[in-house]
Amino acid sequence: MEKDLEIRTGCDRGLCKDAVGRQDRQLNTYDWLADVPGNIDDTDLVEVQFKHTRKGYYHNVNKLELKKGDIVAVESNPGHDIGVVTLTGRLVKLQIKKANLKSADDIKRIYRIARPIDMEKFHEAKAREHATMIESRQIAKGLGLQMKIGDVEYQGDGNKAIFYYIADERVDFRQLIKDLAAAFHVRIEMKQIGARQEAGRIGGTGPCGRELCCATWMKNFVSVGTSSARFQDISLNPQKLAGMCAKLKCCLNYEVDDYVEASRKLPSKDIQLQTQDGDYYYFKADILAGLITYSTDKNIAANLETITAQRAKLIIEMNRKGEKPESLIEDGKAKAPAGPIDLATQENIARFDRAKKRKKRKKPSAARQDHPKAASVPHAQRENGQKSADK
Repeated sequence: MEKDLEIRTGCDRGLCKDAVGRQDRQLNTYDWLADVPGNIDDTDLVEVQFKHTRKGYYHNVNKLELKKGDIVAVESNPGHDIGVVTLTGRLVKLQIKKANLKSADDIKRIYRIARPIDMEKFHEAKAREHATMIESRQIAKGLGLQMKIGDVEYQGDGNKAIFYYIADERVDFRQLIKDLAAAFHVRIEMKQIGARQEAGRIGGTGPCGRELCCATWMKNFVSVGTSSARFQDISLNPQKLAGMCAKLKCCLNYEVDDYVEASRKLPSKDIQLQTQDGDYYYFKADILAGLITYSTDKNIAANLETITAQRAKLIIEMNRKGEKPESLIEDGKAKAPAGPIDLATQENIARFDRAKKRKKRKKPSAARQDHPKAASVPHAQRENGQKSADK
């Protein structure tokens, strides 16, 4: 029964092979409705992806049997473009809603599955992209424009080229378009992108060791502020907070909601805890674990004690009633368990920068070289023997 189900749906262990598609495409998504009966027949809308992160949505008016990974020729202005099908069925409607495509004119048609002659023109156009980008940068520099052309994308039939550029201020590139059209003999389209979009198009590896989120699955960028780092109690070091695009890392927003919710369970940082041993001030906190470390000095770390948030709230309530516990740690209970120790932090990395002092070995004298037995006699004995001989 299970084997028959796998043959009918193309699924194995809960995953559908028809939903995965080509993994060499950026922003590839898993179609979790691919094995639902009637999913493809529900709509004729198809999501097609082009170079890097550019996607478009088209009507399958010719009723082609399309699946993820198929290379198709789609309508463009002018001519046609070549792209890869990345999504079909009901999920395309949600993607269109997410992309805010309200006008029906933005949704064009799919002509056909790409033929060999279409692929030849496509590869010829793609082979010209790098040289075009280098030459266009020189043209923009010659015009004195304050802009950077980060990427060039030719249309599948080679009749149009999209120039992606970055600029801090508004740029008048009317003369640039004329020069580019005269140099490359194609229709020119200028498209401004931000630093995050450029990093997504170029790609790379983040400090986490994985490929950049903007180059794999992230398409819409949400504003990131330093408040996200403050909520997570992260050091406000610009070098550590910035990503490959020199902007704040997008991953700062991933867990900030959990930290905000967990921080509500902690007492205020400004509240001072009073005990019979002395007064304690807030020093640091492990927000997710619910542990707070207090110090007897307000400015430096002195006599640090770590307690739970419940214990801190109990002491605060006792202080409001005019009572003081004997100590910060609850009677009869041990201190909060210490976290794992990182042995690498105990070593001084600067030891590799220090110059090694090499001890210079004294060369043996000629007399000691001639008499090897004398070298085996201790230095003090030889010195005493020399003095007695002199006497």
